[in-house]
Amino acid sequence: MMTLSDLQKFAGGLKSQDKPMPVLFIGHGSPMNGIVQNEFSDTWKSVAGLLPVPQAILVVSAHWLTEGTKITAMDFPPTIHDFGGFPPALYQVKYPVPGAPDLARETVALVQSTHVGLAHEWGLDHGAWTVLRHMYPDASVPVLQLSIDYSLGAKGHYDLARELGALRKKGVLILGSGNMVHNLRLIAFDRIEENFGFDWAADMNEVFKARIDSHDHRSLIEYERLGPAARLAVPTPDHYFPLLYALGLQGRTETPYFFNDSLVAGSLTMTSVLFA
Repeated sequence: MMTLSDLQKFAGGLKSQDKPMPVLFIGHGSPMNGIVQNEFSDTWKSVAGLLPVPQAILVVSAHWLTEGTKITAMDFPPTIHDFGGFPPALYQVKYPVPGAPDLARETVALVQSTHVGLAHEWGLDHGAWTVLRHMYPDASVPVLQLSIDYSLGAKGHYDLARELGALRKKGVLILGSGNMVHNLRLIAFDRIEENFGFDWAADMNEVFKARIDSHDHRSLIEYERLGPAARLAVPTPDHYFPLLYALGLQGRTETPYFFNDSLVAGSLTMTSVLFA
C-alpha cells in the first residue's frame, strides 16, 4: 500500500496542469480537531501543500443528511457548529470562505441520476470547516457542500459521484469527509484521547484499506456483506458514504495513498486516502 510519504517523493507530479485534481477522503474525527494542532491536523496541512491550489472545493460531509440531494448555493456559507458539549472556543470559530453559486448550478446540471436542489439554509458543518481551516487557513478558496440523501443507497451515492468527474478537470477539489470506522455507541470513553482500537475495528480498517488498494469498489459498496465486523464498523452509513464519493471519482489508473491511518477511542478510525 502507498502512503503519504510515498506520494511526497514525486509530489511535483500532482501539480501538473494536465492531470485532473486529486480526490480526497478524510477521516475528520472529533470537532476538536478543528482547533488543535495534532498529528491529524498537521497532516491535513501537509496534504494541502502537495495539491494544486483548487479553483473551488466541494465537500460531501457525513453531517448533512437530507431528503433528496442538495448543494449549497449562497455567496457566503455560514460556519455551522453542529455539535454539543465542547469548549466555548470551538463555538467561536468562523471559517469565512466564499461560496460558489455558479459552480453549484453547474453541478446541478451535471447530475442526471437524481435531482439536485440549490440550498440556502445550510452552510459549512464541522465535517467541512474543521478540516479545511487547517488545509486552507486563509479561507480564500470557495467552498460548497453536497448533501447526503439518506433515502439513496450506497450504489446510488457511488453512481452520483461518478457524474461529478468533470469538476475535477476544472480544478475542483472534491473531498469526502467522514470516518471509515465510526461507532459512537462503542467508544471507549476511558481511552478517548488514545490511539487505540478494538480488534474488530482494527481488522475492518485493514479490510477497507485492502479493498481500496485493490480497486475492489463493488465489495466496498456492498460493505454489509463483509461480515459482522463491518456492521460494527458501519452501524449507520452517514460517515461511510463520503468514502463512496471518493471511490466513485477514482480514475481507473489512479493510485490510493493512505494517511492518518490511526484508530482512536476504540471504535473510530482517522484513516484517510488521496487518489491521484
